[in-house]
Amino acid sequence: MAARKNTKAQKSSELDGAEFFAAVAQLESERGIPKGYMIEKITQALVSAYKRDHEDVGDNLVVDADEVSGQVRMFIRKDVVETVDNSGTEISLEEAREKLPKAQLGDVVSIEVKTRNFGRIAAQTARQVIIQGIREAERGMIYDEFNSKEHEIITGTVTRLDPKNGAASLRITSGSEFTDAYLAPAEQVRGEVIREGDRLKVYVVEVRKSSRGPQILISRTHPGLVKRLFELEVPEIYDGTVEVKSIAREAGSRTKLAVWSEDRDVDCIGACVGTRGGRVNNIVEELHGEKVDIIKWSEDPGEYIAAALAPANVLSVEIVEPERSCRVVVPDDQLSLAIGKEGQNARLAAKLTGFKIDIKPASASVEPEAAEEAVSAAAEGEEDQAVPAEDTAQE
Repeated sequence: MAARKNTKAQKSSELDGAEFFAAVAQLESERGIPKGYMIEKITQALVSAYKRDHEDVGDNLVVDADEVSGQVRMFIRKDVVETVDNSGTEISLEEAREKLPKAQLGDVVSIEVKTRNFGRIAAQTARQVIIQGIREAERGMIYDEFNSKEHEIITGTVTRLDPKNGAASLRITSGSEFTDAYLAPAEQVRGEVIREGDRLKVYVVEVRKSSRGPQILISRTHPGLVKRLFELEVPEIYDGTVEVKSIAREAGSRTKLAVWSEDRDVDCIGACVGTRGGRVNNIVEELHGEKVDIIKWSEDPGEYIAAALAPANVLSVEIVEPERSCRVVVPDDQLSLAIGKEGQNARLAAKLTGFKIDIKPASASVEPEAAEEAVSAAAEGEEDQAVPAEDTAQE
């Protein structure tokens, strides 16, 4: 019984090649970690473990992992010399010939190292390196998967809400990978009620690498979310027939979208609106009632700005090019519509076009001219009165 125990103990101290490759294959099938990556990490771990107790070996260690034969063996290469100065990298001719009878001075011989000779601390080091390698591989795969989703829409499930600030944690999935992302209060739509278990569509703003794994920055307020929703709903945008030129958004309230098409036969606004407003209504429903204004982009800044101020009618647009600003005149009864509630319509139009917009009613634009005419008329009247007075004086 005791001999059997010793045999088991001795066998367990060796690195079983078949078990090694079976474990690597299992990691690949269950976690998707490439076999070559894990073999490289594990061989590095074996080398590090041996060096932990044998610092003098330098870079002369070699690990041979042969999947065909199912063997994993470690060798240390030593130079055959007359006098050994470093036993870690050198071997005497006499000792070398005990292993290889034909060895000669100057030869390099490979001596197998048994894994049972590893110390306890060295074995722990190897285990830590392997575990770290698995974690790095998993993080790398998660990063690669979600990095490909940057500036795209993904769906996540709310797993937790912070009662203090209302921040939400979402479990997001892409392909076979999943991770947790943090939806900050600033990235949530104002007035939108979020509950645990809700499924939300979020926009992936950026994917970063960090010491704790990939960090996925997500948003519900980013203008890109609206653009991607239109791409999903409008085939003409998805295939490039209709192009989204610009978006200005105040999440939860209103969005302005400028679209354009090179094909003159395509109604770019009609394509986005859809039959009986079906397409845009689906997007508004997804945005929980957020209003969406779709306008036609134009190369002419005046036309573009006038369209951006919809639903107000614009009488004229005067561009002041160096300052990228303009003066817009609207009918008196359209002034409040052009400015919008709390200035929202004018603000979104400015964001959309990139111009500073100064809006004036038609009456205000006429008043200066009328005043100027009155001044001229008064001056003429004074002149007419002065002439007779001079004539009277002369008389």
